[in-house]
Amino acid sequence: MDVRHPTHPTQIPTCDTEAIRGHYLVEDLFVPGEIRTVYSHQDRIVLGGAVPEPGSPLELTAEPPLRSEYFCEHRELGVLALGGGTVTVDGDTHELEHRDCLYIGRGATSVSFAGDEGARFYLASAQAHTAYPTRVARHADTTPAKLGDPATANVRELRKYVHPDGIRSCELVMGVTELAEGSIWNTMPCHTHDRRTECYLYFDLPAEHRVIHLLGRPRETRHMVVSNEQAVISPSWSIHSGAGTHSYGFVWAMAGENQSFGDMDHVAIDDLR
Repeated sequence: MDVRHPTHPTQIPTCDTEAIRGHYLVEDLFVPGEIRTVYSHQDRIVLGGAVPEPGSPLELTAEPPLRSEYFCEHRELGVLALGGGTVTVDGDTHELEHRDCLYIGRGATSVSFAGDEGARFYLASAQAHTAYPTRVARHADTTPAKLGDPATANVRELRKYVHPDGIRSCELVMGVTELAEGSIWNTMPCHTHDRRTECYLYFDLPAEHRVIHLLGRPRETRHMVVSNEQAVISPSWSIHSGAGTHSYGFVWAMAGENQSFGDMDHVAIDDLR
């Protein structure tokens, strides 16, 4: 388990490209035959990737930084399938198709991942002080919010999976946004939300293409060049927005003081620097 410590906005101007990527970019979550995790001290979020090989399920364990007997002893967990596969929670097996989401509540003692070639799972976990039932949200059954306009190259569909009016959770909020063909911008105009950390995982981006992800305070921004299936950790004081050289999707996951999706401070485009 990689551990990332919190950063202050005044650190950004002193960071070169390597330092910015080292603080905020997670590059290698998906390795065949492994579960890899990153513990961020930003709202205690854990991000992970599980890539089981055919016939060899992977068991999610509690790494030493969690100080727990099992992973979900004090945590809840969202799992987003990036390929078909199964997740078994305390003996109950859940079949997931591409872009389906499974929520696992605090107290689940055993979580394992299995699948054929191409199965891979993205994990996002937050602290939890109460337990909610394990539930599945199907991509095909979730009605998306349609956003954006072709004139601003940001036509997209947003699906909320884990949120107060969907799958109930203690702290975690999670969903998927997918851009239409020909659209490249996400979350523009951008925003911050001072009570929550948000993480993006970019996916369905062709290997030869990239997303230019914007971060930092609105009036002193920086950027990172992000590849397919790489994640970005955005502190509460940072914007989180980007444009790709091709259309793509991204998983957004938040944790912090509240779960109100609309609790954000909007930033006008002409205020960005």
